Amino acid sequence: MPQGQPSVVPDDGLTTRQRRNRALVMVHTGIGKGKSTAAFGLALRAWNQGWPIGVFQFVKSAKWKVGEENALRVLGASGEGGSVDWHKMGEGWSWVQRDSQLDNEAKAREGWEQVKRDLAAETYKLYVLDEFAYPMHWGWVDVDEVVEVLRGRTGTQHVVITGRNAPEKLVGFADLVTDMSKVKHPMDAGQKGQRGIEW
Repeated sequence: MPQGQPSVVPDDGLTTRQRRNRALVMVHTGIGKGKSTAAFGLALRAWNQGWPIGVFQFVKSAKWKVGEENALRVLGASGEGGSVDWHKMGEGWSWVQRDSQLDNEAKAREGWEQVKRDLAAETYKLYVLDEFAYPMHWGWVDVDEVVEVLRGRTGTQHVVITGRNAPEKLVGFADLVTDMSKVKHPMDAGQKGQRGIEW
């Protein structure tokens, strides 16, 4: 395993070990494909380390059969790595008209309240807040509150947030931000999503 050397060593009074084990806030944003996929890859690493994982999906419908959900549920139940809890907070509302979806705004807020309770209880070591950038971008969940809660979380709770249009305040606060750009996509040529690639 290569040993990375930081370009800057901050004068924060922490030891190298303390700094290395500091809990992170990560954001995967941008218009390219792969934001959630990268977060679920991170969840696989966390599972292998024996970490309890909480997945909170804020956009994908509870009716959708997502491949990552099935795989991580099986792994979580195997007893070989960490536990995995999966929570769906919406009905696919990023792809429908928002005017008729006020109920989904309430569900997003309710989902955020559950995340806050779990953070306070230190329920998980990794939180995957999938598509959570959307409720913040739309003003359904207050960005300032999210940053304040994440800043004040205790223990070693890592949080990864995915979704397009991540708010600037969140991006500025996060420890790691990846902007997924699109160069080409089969849908641009009229090809619909397919099994094993999109789900």
